Amino acid sequence: MNRLFLLITACCLLLIGTGCEKLLEAKTDSNITDADYFQNESDFEPYVVGIYMYLRGSARTGPQNITGIANNITYGTERSEELISALNSRFTQAWTHNITPTTGAFDYTNWYKAIGNCNLLLARIGNFNFTNENAKKKVMAEAYTLRAYIYFSLIRIIGDTPLMLEAITDEHVPQLPRSKAPDVMKQIIADLDQAISLFPEKTISSKYRFSYVAAQALKADAKLWSAKVLGGGAGDFNDVIAAVIEVEKTAGLALRTEFKEVTTSRANSEIIIAAYFNRDESFNNYAINALPYEAGIAGATNKDSLPYCITTANGQGAYQISAKSKALFAVNDKRIPFTWITERQGTTPKISWITKLPGNKYADDRVPDNDVILYRLAEVYLMAAEAYAGIDNTTKAIEYLNKTRTRAGIGNYTGGADRPSVEKEILDERGRELFFENKRWYDLVRFHKGGTINVYTYVPNLVGKTTPLYWPLAANVLANNGELRQTDGY
Repeated sequence: MNRLFLLITACCLLLIGTGCEKLLEAKTDSNITDADYFQNESDFEPYVVGIYMYLRGSARTGPQNITGIANNITYGTERSEELISALNSRFTQAWTHNITPTTGAFDYTNWYKAIGNCNLLLARIGNFNFTNENAKKKVMAEAYTLRAYIYFSLIRIIGDTPLMLEAITDEHVPQLPRSKAPDVMKQIIADLDQAISLFPEKTISSKYRFSYVAAQALKADAKLWSAKVLGGGAGDFNDVIAAVIEVEKTAGLALRTEFKEVTTSRANSEIIIAAYFNRDESFNNYAINALPYEAGIAGATNKDSLPYCITTANGQGAYQISAKSKALFAVNDKRIPFTWITERQGTTPKISWITKLPGNKYADDRVPDNDVILYRLAEVYLMAAEAYAGIDNTTKAIEYLNKTRTRAGIGNYTGGADRPSVEKEILDERGRELFFENKRWYDLVRFHKGGTINVYTYVPNLVGKTTPLYWPLAANVLANNGELRQTDGY
């Protein structure tokens, strides 16, 4: 991916996509419409590539004011038990769970801009005859999968959410109420089934774009949420298993032998889809918050072993792994060195710095530019384990659970074979295997709804609080759409 190409494309998307902005936040200022852009079949490929910019964005402010949907630690991680403060505090209200409509509320403006771009592409592509029909099908399939991914992200953050499926080409945008989460989930699955039927190949042609395999992984994830949070039950669990079987058929997809390669070896055999990051092609990923800076670790005995940056522009030293997360790991777990390292001042242990996304060390500084993983094979195995446990086939669940345990060197699971015990072990294994991969809060909500844990006693910062599990909508979002109602509990 060429940086200039992506930035130009993103600018075009922002201009074209401003029609849906009135629904969400502000009036449109652009006179550019789809009629100015979609002139021939060659316009659609760069357009869909540009939509991926909404997934990666920046960990701080985002290129062209795009907040990265996949590169946002607030919603997937901060409300969990994974992190505590390190050298300074950059936590949002999400971490303290002191969320209100005026502090820490969710503004989904850019998320619907991305959806609007998917809608516009899908509305216009049908009128074009492509010289290569498979190229057309692939673009359409990616747009459907992107839309499904964004809507899935939304229902995990706010539950009920407006369902916008029409292309918006001018400022006359209808105000839409929130649709019930089960109805949005039906649309997510419909989009994914459509995408799965359209993808010309059942392979992964690029680790940085949605594919047949990535759509199946996303469907498995969505169906787990549907089964546990939305009450779908056994039917959804069986759909998860069917999707996992499709992923397992993929040639060349395999667990890395060495865990250290999972997040640091770009586009490796375990990755299904990731958001691309590179020092010369993008802004920093969310690990900027976790990497220490040199002045903050002055005097460390093991300084050369720490993933420090010279400047705070690249490492802000705000997060460290919590004691609760460290306690999930056995002392012989091979994942530990590639999850955290404890700074020592003399012989005194100090901060346990996260090493999961260590970035890359260049001549002038270390830079947090590892890819942000959306889905990888190890997670798919753990999805299968969770689904099998959901239908009381704990023997098969343990078989999948052991795939990641074996690589970690901690041996096969030997605990109770009853469903509650196996499900708790799956949650713990996800906490070890997927630490700091922006999954944990969603996992905790899902296992809470499934009865495995009580999240209000499991997460230290939730103890004694009654904060709803979903976010409130931001005041500006509510003010600009009279059909919206605030999230329950706020």
